[in-house]
Amino acid sequence: MIKKFFSVVLLLLFSTTWAQYTELINSNKPGFSESPYSVGTGIYQFESSFFHRNASAIPTFSNPRATGLELHYRMGLLDEFLELSLTTALQQNEFAFLNVFESSRSEFGFGKFTLGAKYLVYKPKYKDKSKEIRSWKERHSFDWSRWIPHVAVYGGINFGSFLSDYHARGGITPKLGVLLQNEFSHKLNVITNIHYNYIGGYLPEFSYVVTGTYNFTDKWSGFVEQQSLFNKQESQSNFGFGAAYLFNRDLQINSSLRATFQENSTGLYTSIGVSYRINNHVDKFVELDEFGNKIEGDELQTYNKGFFGRVIDKIKNLFKKKDKTGPQLETDKTEEELEKQDEGRVRVRQKSVLDDIAKKDEKAKKKTTKEKEKAAKKKKKDEEKAKKKLEKEKEKEEKRKKKEQEKLEKEIKKLEEELKKEEEKEKKEEKEKEEKDNG
Repeated sequence: MIKKFFSVVLLLLFSTTWAQYTELINSNKPGFSESPYSVGTGIYQFESSFFHRNASAIPTFSNPRATGLELHYRMGLLDEFLELSLTTALQQNEFAFLNVFESSRSEFGFGKFTLGAKYLVYKPKYKDKSKEIRSWKERHSFDWSRWIPHVAVYGGINFGSFLSDYHARGGITPKLGVLLQNEFSHKLNVITNIHYNYIGGYLPEFSYVVTGTYNFTDKWSGFVEQQSLFNKQESQSNFGFGAAYLFNRDLQINSSLRATFQENSTGLYTSIGVSYRINNHVDKFVELDEFGNKIEGDELQTYNKGFFGRVIDKIKNLFKKKDKTGPQLETDKTEEELEKQDEGRVRVRQKSVLDDIAKKDEKAKKKTTKEKEKAAKKKKKDEEKAKKKLEKEKEKEEKRKKKEQEKLEKEIKKLEEELKKEEEKEKKEEKEKEEKDNG
């Protein structure tokens, strides 16, 4: 069985598929499912989850509680489509046995230790609806080909000798699986995993997990997941949901909450984790001549070689000394000859998603700056307008007050003159009266 397993893995190493590197970290956490895509060459990714599981004990020997740290290491190898992974969990288990005398004990150790590899074998092609200009209905209709999933195969080895007694199922045992992913839109994905684990060991296990993920924003995403596991003695299942936050291009923070079901026992499972990657990915360059044609180098032709010949060439290329990227000087040729030689050769970098994101960010930044400047100018203009209006109203009020004061002064002056005339009139009348009395 082990020999057959290694033969399958060896065949998968040298198949043909598509590039899978992404500009942003692509983590499987906090779910239990695994995407069919690899992380890409030059990527070293670490996914961790601190978890706690608590369930009611059943009337037999059981593991109702566990607390630990689950680690998942992923790296691309040889090509963009192949990924190697190491999955392990270091945990504290509590075991219980319910009988006349209830008892329990604790044990610390590895809960799993699996070395695996996956390979994308099929990637469907979807229609680019943005190019549909003749029919609005056709442009916005659902593409039924999205029901066809991306397909990857998985093969791994469980090392039972590293594990605690409860989790060790017969030493070294293989694990095989099929990984599927449906991309129903740029926001909604559904992942399905089917595994056959502990093959040839104690209690071989069949399992499946279905996960639906949805991207709410560029930073936040959520998921809903259902998993079931079956063996000859029992069946287990869990249903959960969770969220992930993209802190930056290489760092993700996530958490989840699940309800677990095992025979007549129910419980809760919680986790919080961090995923981080070391990004040493290097984009490939294509040399083009003056007419835009690819310049073919003196590459080793392997199309007429057999399977083992291609395998040997692959292994040789791993240990082949890489060409220096620095400038190469040719002292035998003159400067004019070197200039003529370089006239028809242009190195063009392939356009990447990062370039598009950078351009969009720069465009958005310029737009935001313009809007801010426009808003600032408008605000300043409004303030000046309000200030002028206030000054005019103040000046108008001052003129009105001055006018009223002048009017009041005139009335007072007029009143004083009238009083003065009345006094003179009274004096005159008194004088006439005195003269009349004296006469």
